[in-house]
Amino acid sequence: MTKSKPVASSAIENHVYKVFPNDMNAHNTVFGGMIMAKCDRLALVVAERHSGHVCVTAAVDSIHFRAPAKGNDTLLFSLSLNRSWGSSMEIGARVIAENSYTGEVRHILSAFFTFVALDSESKPVNVLAVLPETDEQKRRFSNAEIRRKGRLTMRDQLQDK
Repeated sequence: MTKSKPVASSAIENHVYKVFPNDMNAHNTVFGGMIMAKCDRLALVVAERHSGHVCVTAAVDSIHFRAPAKGNDTLLFSLSLNRSWGSSMEIGARVIAENSYTGEVRHILSAFFTFVALDSESKPVNVLAVLPETDEQKRRFSNAEIRRKGRLTMRDQLQDK
């Protein structure tokens, strides 16, 4: 029986979304909430591919908007599982804006999502470990543990005593 799955088995690379006028905010850049929602939905796909279960978003942290996306841009969403612990999984998201006419590309967003896998009774269920294979995947795997410790420490410190 397989005890782990490689990152590539659930990853999404360069999911394409073309920006249209209805995606724009009052500042005439792409509405950040739309980008966040697309990331959440795609992260769900990664989590369910890895776990083989229904999954729910447990946390979203470290959303960094690095540059604006503009009209006529094409957004490229790449997401992959960084690490899993018991029933929870961290998925990293990276969004690139590409100008379809000039070829210019800009890194516009990085974020981390934590999902929990659920069984048929909506109870958390353990998932397979993730197998990082490349140097980049191994770096993300290590960094995920640091972020997890930070999330757990903050949760504990914010709880009512």
